[in-house]
Amino acid sequence: MEWTLGYIAIALLIIGLIGQAFEMRKIRQTTYRDEQLGSPTIFTNKKNFKWYGILGIGIILWYFAERM
Repeated sequence: MEWTLGYIAIALLIIGLIGQAFEMRKIRQTTYRDEQLGSPTIFTNKKNFKWYGILGIGIILWYFAERM
């Protein structure tokens, strides 16, 4: 296993998950009132795609780190 790629991948995954959580919270608070439940389409909001990209890169790096 290539440890530097593994550490970078883990860092990207953590950053992506935490960033997406804060972004989704912000989207939910600006779009919905407290009485309403969140919509299932919140995952397809354009603001989330940058976090999906970071998560995808982290997963790909983790895969390559495991295969080296």
